[in-house]
Amino acid sequence: MMSRSVKTAVFPVAGMGTRFLPATKSVPKEIMTLVDRPLVQYAIDEARAAGIEEFIFVTSRGKSALEDYFDAAPQLEQTLEDKGKTKLLEILRNTNMDSGAIAYVRQTRALGLGHAVWCARRLLGNEPFAVILPDDVIAAEKPCLAQMVEAYQELGGNMVATMEVPMDKASAYGIVDVEEDMGSVVRVKGMIEKPKAEDAPSNLAVIGRYILSPEVLDNLDKGQIGAGGEIQLTDAIAQEITSKNNVYGFRFSGQRYDCGSKAGFLQATVSFALARPDLRDELSDFLQELAFARKAAE
Repeated sequence: MMSRSVKTAVFPVAGMGTRFLPATKSVPKEIMTLVDRPLVQYAIDEARAAGIEEFIFVTSRGKSALEDYFDAAPQLEQTLEDKGKTKLLEILRNTNMDSGAIAYVRQTRALGLGHAVWCARRLLGNEPFAVILPDDVIAAEKPCLAQMVEAYQELGGNMVATMEVPMDKASAYGIVDVEEDMGSVVRVKGMIEKPKAEDAPSNLAVIGRYILSPEVLDNLDKGQIGAGGEIQLTDAIAQEITSKNNVYGFRFSGQRYDCGSKAGFLQATVSFALARPDLRDELSDFLQELAFARKAAE
């Protein structure tokens, strides 16, 4: 019987970040900072909180800054230590990854999310694994992946994070077809990638957190081309519905921000900053003044 512990996570970060040009001409999107931490750090912290011990990044050309970010910075650490900046030193050291805990594989062609996950297959073995998309930042009292791991330990199979979206936005997501609604968990009888609103079977959208069985990698081996001419992870998961009927959607508790878009990134920045005691008052005052000035100008 397959273990229901999840110790490995895949982070697909090979995208070029064209929506953030010109910034991403030289800086990987995943290194762009949300308040004072890069997007990828939020993803790593969430994975650690869920018990993840091995981290696999699927990268591409131009992502060396991402790899450097997780490396030790002895000179900087020594400088902080010499100046007695212990709090900053602790923050800095928490970004380091232990030797052997992190691995990088290249996606040499942009063939979709399913293909990116498939690129990590030789490092995943025959155990369940998580997939985390750093673009989806989730503010939650208990981190989203930790919530999912708890549910997964009871159910097994394959699990995708879901949230309700307006029907006119369904075409931007993978949408699940619900067989049985059990509250925070739904049993899924079908998945459709980016359907038209009139074709969407529900308003439950798949967002960037997954816990998957190794059989999904076997399905990706087939190289099936899906929506947008890409190899879709959703399609590979959907095949497990047909063969085993063991796919679940998980309604997480928390607020998701789409940091792959400029508007979502700005919304997340304001929200996370307002949650910080050291920033809240000054930023809140500024926003109130800005709103007042805008109203006065109308």
